[in-house]
Amino acid sequence: MEVSPLSIILVKSDSKGDRLLFRYPFDTNENQETDDKARKNPYTLPIAEETLQSPIIAASSNITNGVLTGFSDEVLSSLFAVKTDLCNKKFELKVNDVRFVSHPTLLQLKTRQTEKDDSGIMLINIVFTLSALASHSVVRCYHDLSQRLGLILRHEEKRCGYVSEQIQIMMSTHDDCTTSSTSSAAFQVILEKCTLAQNIKKLYSDLCGSGLVNVRLNRWITLSFCLPQKAHQWHLGGQIVEPEDIDRCLQALRPYHSLLLLHPVEHLIDFTCLDSSPSLAKMLREYSPMKNLQTLSADSDLTLNHVFELAAHLVYWAKATIIFPVCGTNRYVISPTASLHHNSPLLNKFSKVFPDLSLIKVIQEFSVPTSLSSKLNPISKNNMESLLVRNIIWMLQHHLLLQLHTYIEYMPTDSGATASKTLKKFGKTPSPRTSSVLSASYPEPSIRTESESGASTLSEATEIFRNLNMENASFASTDDDKHDYQEELLLDFPDEERSQIFKIPATNMPEDLQLFARLCRKGYFEGNHHIEEIMYLENLRRSQITQLLDKFRDVLITYDTEDPAIAMFSCTN
Repeated sequence: MEVSPLSIILVKSDSKGDRLLFRYPFDTNENQETDDKARKNPYTLPIAEETLQSPIIAASSNITNGVLTGFSDEVLSSLFAVKTDLCNKKFELKVNDVRFVSHPTLLQLKTRQTEKDDSGIMLINIVFTLSALASHSVVRCYHDLSQRLGLILRHEEKRCGYVSEQIQIMMSTHDDCTTSSTSSAAFQVILEKCTLAQNIKKLYSDLCGSGLVNVRLNRWITLSFCLPQKAHQWHLGGQIVEPEDIDRCLQALRPYHSLLLLHPVEHLIDFTCLDSSPSLAKMLREYSPMKNLQTLSADSDLTLNHVFELAAHLVYWAKATIIFPVCGTNRYVISPTASLHHNSPLLNKFSKVFPDLSLIKVIQEFSVPTSLSSKLNPISKNNMESLLVRNIIWMLQHHLLLQLHTYIEYMPTDSGATASKTLKKFGKTPSPRTSSVLSASYPEPSIRTESESGASTLSEATEIFRNLNMENASFASTDDDKHDYQEELLLDFPDEERSQIFKIPATNMPEDLQLFARLCRKGYFEGNHHIEEIMYLENLRRSQITQLLDKFRDVLITYDTEDPAIAMFSCTN
């Protein structure tokens, strides 16, 4: 799907009539629509009535080499010089295989503000021409851009009469070039004289290029705009990302996730200066891909919700992506979409950053899932760790690696759970992936000492004590009371599953059985939560979960896959 505009058209309408002032690009064959009439022979016989009634099979097209064709300036002017009732609303028109999108805007001309009639009112319409196959989200983005342009021009006209001045130059140029056979000559002169025309040209180039617009209108107001369907193509291998996809992934953003910038921090200075939020620069000063968002919030002295908003802003503008914090327990494998052929430009790009290393040799070590801690040499740990982490970050930025997470599935019998609905009634804790980022009730960020993958370093004894208090349990010294307590913990489990669980020796340890039952009731063993997520949500250490998996391996199975919450950013879907 092509998301770039075919052309940008500027039309005005006032008491003196309507006129197409400028269009870009303008080097088109304007006589194309009259070619067929010119070739007709006036002496041919009339066409039979049967021929006139036969349907026309061939469909006309107004797109040639990605540019709008087949419309004269007069036709476009008549189409887009809309009535007052259609102003300040979304305007959309489909003709053949093209779609016109705009937001007509009414201006009060500065030079005639004292007049009481409507002669000082002018309509300005900046129209974007798209392919008729453009998605609804693309159309919405271009309508939003046209509306922003209209607001800026209205402001500048009120402030200094900028629009009146530019239109006067354009009208004079058209009048001076009336002897020319085409209007291309007039458009070329307008492009040299008018800053508004130059801004339209840059706008077109930015939209067709990176999808990131940064235009300073009248050298006063900066227009910043992101076309996400275009902006994310460069780092996702041409994959088109809809704004709805980004919103859905950002809704799954959690405090244990991390931010990975796709550009060096120093390259984002222009992005964070002038009109941007000072807190964005403040956050970037504390940025590290080895920090989760909660730690970044504490280090930046910003609220967690605000860090979420800033992270979403960077992701939307294709300046960053979402990962899990880089740490020794992370396991990575080569991405199936990694561009690693011998002529890949990534080979030379990697060599410029790491002159003594070869990308093929470095990445081949991740042909099978491999953890970072297994790649470190204890003798030269510090130097190797720094280099390895920088290698991993570079490969993650270029989507060459996938991080695998371990998911847990409760399988008490050969066919799985005997009553899948039983587990769902244990608790009403919603899956974190379905809640909104801003509505999620996360605690305010606080500095926490982290070990392994970011879990709290509470002692195991303290954790067990807290779990016991939550369950309001008191362990009796007699075997009968102990058995009754065990039965009570598994009271909601079917008889067949309960008997299978009691065969496991670990059920004799109350703290192990209690932790197993608690995690089962909350739905963590349904294959929807990976270990890192369970660690964060339940304030557990990795060792506690891995020991539990080992003790209950007869009824718990594990499998490794990527986190679906951030799968869009890995360029594999």
